[in-house]
Amino acid sequence: MPRFTYHKHRPNLWEDLDLNELVNAMSDFLLGSGFGEPADGDNRASQEELKEAILNALMTSNLLPDEDPQRLFESDQTLNEFLEKVIERLMQEGFIQPSQNGTGSMDESDAQGEAGGAGPPVKFALSEKGTDFLGYRALRDLMGALGKSAMGSHDTQDLATGVEASGPSKPYEFGDTLNLDVSETLLNTIRRTRSLETDEQGGLDVDYQDLVVRQTEYRSSCATVVMLDCSHSMILYGEDRFTPAKKVALALSHLLRTQYPGDSLRIVLFHDSAEEIPLSMLGRVKVGPHYTNTREGLRVAQRILARERKDMKQIVMVTDGKPTALTLDDGRIYRNPFGLDPKVIGLTLKEVINCRRQNIMINTFMLARDYELVAFVAKVSELTRGKAYFTSPYDLGEAVLMDFLKKKRNRVTH
Repeated sequence: MPRFTYHKHRPNLWEDLDLNELVNAMSDFLLGSGFGEPADGDNRASQEELKEAILNALMTSNLLPDEDPQRLFESDQTLNEFLEKVIERLMQEGFIQPSQNGTGSMDESDAQGEAGGAGPPVKFALSEKGTDFLGYRALRDLMGALGKSAMGSHDTQDLATGVEASGPSKPYEFGDTLNLDVSETLLNTIRRTRSLETDEQGGLDVDYQDLVVRQTEYRSSCATVVMLDCSHSMILYGEDRFTPAKKVALALSHLLRTQYPGDSLRIVLFHDSAEEIPLSMLGRVKVGPHYTNTREGLRVAQRILARERKDMKQIVMVTDGKPTALTLDDGRIYRNPFGLDPKVIGLTLKEVINCRRQNIMINTFMLARDYELVAFVAKVSELTRGKAYFTSPYDLGEAVLMDFLKKKRNRVTH
């Protein structure tokens, strides 16, 4: 009789790896800021850098069963094969994308560079799917920190006859949105006529007095511009203040898209100058060796908000320093990092006053507490009736999210 030896099935480690948890554990690496031109979009990682980040995430996040790390380090070849397979899976699932030119695409020469060594080595960048996923996880983590068991809509206590039926029904009155409660309306008709008989067309004789409409909870719409400071101090002194700011913007974007589709969110970077960037580029933005041109950021934000038709308009400004630069009429940049320059402060506050005239609120989240910054922000809050928050990179997200959700509960008198 033949004898058989049975072995426990040991699947390939990379096949059972939870990529969602891995990408979340690598979020700081994938969103890492670094130095460079803020909006050049070139924040790509080499294959070796990506391998090292994957390995660090696996070791610090306990994503592998206890016995698997021993298998992983059996030889350098085993480890290298494993990491290459993980990178391949990350690309297949759409979390990262290979690129040589910062565009997220590979042409024929790119492929040759990877396979045959004829061109420069391929680098990897966070994809749009990866960016969106990190926004979702950042939002979930923030909601958990705020004591919410799950994400959900944050409504007011005011009722109206709108689109989404979440309140009780009421008799129809002239001017109400005709958001019919069909079952209650038909029931009223049957009660009034005391009959289920229909006319020749098979319909019931519904009268004006039978109409019942569903009420909805009022939801205020809001246009938000997030202004992110990209000056050099946001990543100096051994503390990365910019990556947490990126996560907040991604979390807000995911919240608006999934829970408040009527709202809008735009991103403006301000440094020596200022520009709007698409959210998909946020993960690749760097901090530059620049000054703080708050005035230009406010001007770009105002142009964006002027095109919006929302109940509320606001600017969420995240910064760690006072204004130190201006864009002059001839396009040159005026810089002065010392003290509160009257010229810089005066022209910046003029833009703050313009925001107030357009009913744009400015809420500032300060990542530093130096006297000059506090004095400037206090004036901004006074002029626009906005708020100022002292935060750190560790609680910035909670502060921004709480402030945003509080505004969504804005009461309206009917």
